[in-house]
Amino acid sequence: MTRNPVEKTPVTLLGLGAMGTALARTWLAAGHPLTVWNRTPARAAALAAEGARVADTAAEAVAANTLVVVCLLDDASVAEVLAGTDLTGRDLVNLTTGTPAQARAHAEWARERGARYLDGGIMAVPPMVGVPEAGGYVFYSGSPELFERHRETLAVPVGTTYVGEDAGFAALHDVALLSAMYGMFAGAAHAFALIRKEDIDPAALAPLLADWLVAMAPAVHRTADQLRSGDYTRGVVSDLAMQVAGTPTFMETAEQQGVSPELLGPYFALMRRRLAEGSGEEDLTGVIDLLVR
Repeated sequence: MTRNPVEKTPVTLLGLGAMGTALARTWLAAGHPLTVWNRTPARAAALAAEGARVADTAAEAVAANTLVVVCLLDDASVAEVLAGTDLTGRDLVNLTTGTPAQARAHAEWARERGARYLDGGIMAVPPMVGVPEAGGYVFYSGSPELFERHRETLAVPVGTTYVGEDAGFAALHDVALLSAMYGMFAGAAHAFALIRKEDIDPAALAPLLADWLVAMAPAVHRTADQLRSGDYTRGVVSDLAMQVAGTPTFMETAEQQGVSPELLGPYFALMRRRLAEGSGEEDLTGVIDLLVR
């Protein structure tokens, strides 16, 4: 006697950009029945050949399945695309990049229309989708029951990390991590600019720079501990007074190398401001309080 294979959750996917197409292919490859819709129908042709059902309208796609995943260009597109659909009884998962406030507004908007809502922040690029060893994942926030119901299906393309019932938390975690990434890129840009006019191979500096950034990364745990305890002097290695005293060297070196200090200057200004308040024995953590309005 043969056993019937386990039925996979059907998925509706709205949006077939690079990320949406990558998501679609992983669900199809895993055996999930998939209905897709895209503003430009031609983008769905290849997926149709791979087994996806192509809906003529967003409303038709939403009606096809309970689980509806939205991966569109921007936040404005979400309300526009879903405006003419019946969301009653639907499990709406929004993977479109947006702000925490936008996510909370969408959650309320969906609730008023009889839908359950999860917001997602994708911490991956399309080539990482469907490749577990690449380490990509999605932050999810909103209904914990809804997340548990669809966790297995949502984990097919990339890993899942649930960050709270507040629908805005996924977007907040997404932007927080990406903000730190851009800060790192800014520092790396300044470092490369310093050697740009010298007889130094950037490829020789790169591994030194990468190793240094990795070595510095664990400092975020000390910062978190200090923020939780309120004691910014706990575990200090180089106090604020010492670090501020060293900043002129960075500024003078930039000037000598013909490099703009605009990436470092604002941070150094905050460090000096914190020191002026009489916090010389603490870590750099106090700068965070200056940023919060």
